[in-house]
Amino acid sequence: MAVLRKQKTIRDAVSLRAGARCEYCKSPSDIGSAPFNVEHIEPTVGGGADEVDNLAWSCVFCNASKAKVTKATDPATGDEVALFHPRHNEWTEHFAWDDIDDSVVRGRTAIGRATENRLKLNREEIVNFRRLLRSIGRHPPLDTVPTDAIT
Repeated sequence: MAVLRKQKTIRDAVSLRAGARCEYCKSPSDIGSAPFNVEHIEPTVGGGADEVDNLAWSCVFCNASKAKVTKATDPATGDEVALFHPRHNEWTEHFAWDDIDDSVVRGRTAIGRATENRLKLNREEIVNFRRLLRSIGRHPPLDTVPTDAIT
């Protein structure tokens, strides 16, 4: 029973730190059909620690797409680069919402582009979900919008 309580406490802490949103695609965990995962940013099979600082709140799709991968190819340059790391990287530095359709994520850097591509951050289902969220005032998340764009 103590192990289950510890797991719930860790899940709650990771979710709270992430603002109850996937740390990759920014989907909210309170709306949807599948529970979110606590994901190892640096996989334990690659030597990553099983500690809170190495854990991210992740939707099922981002978690499955990332799996144990930590690097991917930047489609613009062909270079292999590190994937977005929620503890070391700032989301708004590496990603932005498209100027024409803010339900589409655009990688702004090699890390952002590689992560966008590897995790399929613009798959049809998630783009449609973001459009529905926008219709109820839940998208885009304020912490992902430049402060000069907020009116």
